[in-house]
Amino acid sequence: MSDYVPGKDREFLDWANGLYDYAAVHYSPWNVPPPQTAFGALMENYQTAYKAAVSPDHSSVDILRKNEARGALEKEIRAYVKEFLINNSLVTDDDRKEMGVPIHKTTRTPVPVPATYPALKIDTGVPRRLLITYHDSASEKRGKPEGVHGAEVRWAQLDKPPADVGELINSSFDTKPPLILDFKEHERGQRVFLCARWEINRDGEKGPFGNIEEAFIP
Repeated sequence: MSDYVPGKDREFLDWANGLYDYAAVHYSPWNVPPPQTAFGALMENYQTAYKAAVSPDHSSVDILRKNEARGALEKEIRAYVKEFLINNSLVTDDDRKEMGVPIHKTTRTPVPVPATYPALKIDTGVPRRLLITYHDSASEKRGKPEGVHGAEVRWAQLDKPPADVGELINSSFDTKPPLILDFKEHERGQRVFLCARWEINRDGEKGPFGNIEEAFIP
């Protein structure tokens, strides 16, 4: 939460005063300590130090005192905001906007259902095993795209290419490739047809199926 505090001293002072005044009116229904108790003395100290630092006859000591006073005040305001304002259900988002403090995000941004699909790569280098890796059809980067929970791989051992994905009666789910399919010795040489689609979350929202691929059990 480093970016909500104004950088320039004059803007910081105006912002701190605004937050102080607003919280001083609302702290009781929020069930939080009053800002007067939390950082009232530090506010006064900074106001005095700032006034001296911007006067025409200011000295380097005045600048140093102003910087030290600001640092102490900013530290306590950040602590007050973090502990009492950000996650306090009694503080509304409109309140936070008025004070210029962060609005706590309570829900995740929904991940859209992907329009792409997993492009499969099937390794047959080990007897009786198909080792399946994949990448997004719109990218050459291995693995699943950001926001996707995993890949559903549908497959079946068939004598001829299927007319539809519905003929691929077996389903395997994978979140971290490679996906490994093991077979029996007597199944070696049989044809396996596979295709896959992305699943974006644990509730099962899915994207479209990709191309149907063929492999022979090694």
